Amino acid sequence: MAQAPKIAVVYYSATGTVYRMARELEAGAREAGAEVRLRRVAELAPPEAIAQNPAWKAHVEATSGVTLASLDDLEWADAYLFGTPTRYGNVASQLKQFMDSTGPLWAQGKLANKVAAGFTSASNPHGGQESTLLALYNVLYHWGCIVVSPGYTDPRVFAAGGNPYGASWTANRGQPPLSDAARAALRHLAERVTQVTRWVMAGRRAEAHVDVN
Repeated sequence: MAQAPKIAVVYYSATGTVYRMARELEAGAREAGAEVRLRRVAELAPPEAIAQNPAWKAHVEATSGVTLASLDDLEWADAYLFGTPTRYGNVASQLKQFMDSTGPLWAQGKLANKVAAGFTSASNPHGGQESTLLALYNVLYHWGCIVVSPGYTDPRVFAAGGNPYGASWTANRGQPPLSDAARAALRHLAERVTQVTRWVMAGRRAEAHVDVN
């Protein structure tokens, strides 16, 4: 029996939106047959800044039990799902700091040929969601990852706003934490990454079999 794909869902979330997206991806990947590790990156903001935002403070306290991401998680995984809120159209410093610590793995080629995709959230539709995903992917290109975007491969992408670069959500006040359409698009991305990872793993097994025989 073929080994289940191993997927690391690694995220940063300030007030909880990206965390909820990460949990949806975790569930979708598990349902698709993957083994999943959900990991948060360390918070870098000073406590006094966090304390000034009740939602931020509440989320930090509520998710303190989520395991912190490590380089071991990246080496373990066959695929990655990285999540970040937009920060001026770019990746949040907390996630970027973690990614910047991966030099030892990168130098050994241990990040190459892994399947990867991204997800993000902003407070308005034009708040940098697409540019944040594209900026995130710059790191993955340097790693040698196989970036798997949702594209327009399923009607669920269109229903959730039509972002072909990755999963995204507009977290305005008054909006639900995640709409049904957004959850469905996240499930599609999880399914797609799991399936493509299976194809890559099967290709490796086939190549190894040919080499041996």
